[in-house]
Amino acid sequence: MTTPSTIKARVFVMPKNGVLDPQGKAIGHALGTLGFEGIGEVRTGKVIELELAGTDPAAAKAAAEEMARKLLANTVIESFRVELA
Repeated sequence: MTTPSTIKARVFVMPKNGVLDPQGKAIGHALGTLGFEGIGEVRTGKVIELELAGTDPAAAKAAAEEMARKLLANTVIESFRVELA
């Protein structure tokens, strides 16, 4: 639970367009075998929730973006976006 002196950030990481996503392909195939129709391309990613100390939303977002660039996302093959909650 967030306290008044923390900000929660969510980092969404997805493979870049054109990067092979075998897990997404497998999920799409499995959905088809379960009888779900009309499924186009399926892409998988990850969501990382961070609780950051401080009260400045701009600083928290900047810190989360730096964390994503340095560790949470492989920026060669993945893109990311940060949202504050």
